[in-house]
Amino acid sequence: MFLQHLTLLNYKNISTQSFDFDSKINCFVGKNGIGKTNILDAIYHLAYGKSYFNPLASQNIKHDEDFFLIDAIFNKNEQEEKISCSLKRGQKKIIKRNNKIYEKLSEHIGFVPLVIISPSDTDLIVEGSETRRKFIDSVISTLDNKYLNELIQYQKLIAQRNALLKYFALNQIFDKDNLAIYDDQLEPLGKIIFEKRKHFLDQFIPIFQKYYTIISSEAETVQLIYQSQLFISDLTTLFKQNLNKDRALQYTSTGIHKDDLSFEIDNFPIKKFGSQGQQKSFLIALKLAQFEFIKEQSGELPILLFDDIFDKLDESRVSKIVTMVNDAVFGQIFISDTHAERTENIIKNTHQSYTIYNL
Repeated sequence: MFLQHLTLLNYKNISTQSFDFDSKINCFVGKNGIGKTNILDAIYHLAYGKSYFNPLASQNIKHDEDFFLIDAIFNKNEQEEKISCSLKRGQKKIIKRNNKIYEKLSEHIGFVPLVIISPSDTDLIVEGSETRRKFIDSVISTLDNKYLNELIQYQKLIAQRNALLKYFALNQIFDKDNLAIYDDQLEPLGKIIFEKRKHFLDQFIPIFQKYYTIISSEAETVQLIYQSQLFISDLTTLFKQNLNKDRALQYTSTGIHKDDLSFEIDNFPIKKFGSQGQQKSFLIALKLAQFEFIKEQSGELPILLFDDIFDKLDESRVSKIVTMVNDAVFGQIFISDTHAERTENIIKNTHQSYTIYNL
């Protein structure tokens, strides 16, 4: 899988721009704020149907414009595939494959395998559990469309259960049987999602630990620990045990929507005890493990986006990543950087074809 051509119209700060890409390495260089990251984000948008950096879709439309359009041609298994994503203010986003509109976004997720490595990945360490759950769910959904639908259904039921709890509190009433309708539907869905997350992490964690060792050359050990209330009890029991708490809080306080992933170094939280270099290595290992996992499971080389990555890493870590490019670990790569000379010096060592776009 590789991206041949990209056209942007009114996307973020870009009025109109088109690119024909090299099948191996493509670099966008220029000053900060010129739009390098926005181009990478547009490519991400085509794969996942949303921006990596801004969840509010309408804010990706250029100021004073009514719509944006991202249009691309991919080469997948020697076949050209046209993918487009567009949004008009006040309307629903439209994603098309070969001019046919997808009825559900879940039908498209996974068609363009892609991994992004960005400075904003630090959110995985510093933000709350929702960010880490989204990472797990994003990787699984890339390979399992059914999982995404199960997750959407679970989240809808939780929202409905929460609305009912609020209704009970507002009207000073309580109907246990009405609440049980949602509990009975959530139980099997929660179990399926929990088992899929557990199975994924059993496969993923050894790959992650391998990449951390390669990148860091450090003696310390790193851990990813899946934290879920379903290790202790089933959902039905948890709902019963926490019923009074849920009524008081007016929302569902227990379930797989509270799962988390603990990031640890030598059995201590990396957020508190990891150096800046260790945290960077941890995050890059996480994303390279995502890359390898998708590659192994799908049989395809995902597209890899490096956003300002070489500006954030020391020379040793950069050289290790370049070595992996030489070893043909990766397929098509997109890089953004502020220094053209530095970028070219780095990618020359890969002995791969490349194109540099000075923005």
